[in-house]
Amino acid sequence: MNAVQILTLTMLFAAGGSAQLLRSGKCPDPAVQANFDAARYLGKWFEIQKLPTTFQKGQCATADYSLKSPGVVGVFNRELLDNGTISSAVGTAKVKDPAEPAKLEVSFSDDVPPGPYWVLSTDYDSYTLIYGCTDYGLFHMELSWILSRKPTLPKDTTEDLLSILSSIGVSVDKMAATVQDETYCSPMNQ
Repeated sequence: MNAVQILTLTMLFAAGGSAQLLRSGKCPDPAVQANFDAARYLGKWFEIQKLPTTFQKGQCATADYSLKSPGVVGVFNRELLDNGTISSAVGTAKVKDPAEPAKLEVSFSDDVPPGPYWVLSTDYDSYTLIYGCTDYGLFHMELSWILSRKPTLPKDTTEDLLSILSSIGVSVDKMAATVQDETYCSPMNQ
């Protein structure tokens, strides 16, 4: 492990329970969505559940995807913070290897390396399951989101998506539900 990886691990451990999920061993290599069609994926998605992260602290989270150019998707994420303000992040997602179009890399800053954004499963019309994992020597850090085209998702669909995550070793008990209550989230619509 090099000095940067050790420093990164130290910072992640110091961040405590609100940090991304850090686990021992290498990242799994799960199957991704076959024949992924980015054009059908574009549009608005509502966050239903996620693995907790250091960079996402709010509720009512949404992601809007738009086509910027061939192979480049614009990303506009928003969330409602506890103090009533709306936080947003603008980025881009790019296909790393055209042979695997469901494996994208997303970047929100030129100062930070892009992170993996893998679409494990989607029907394009109601749900998507996203997974990302980065190796840090003897450890890896996982991110995951379940998104829906509507603010809710049927329980059986959510359970099916959690089962996919569980099958690759993700601690699904760490997934946190995102509030999407219409009244609570109303500032997002103003």
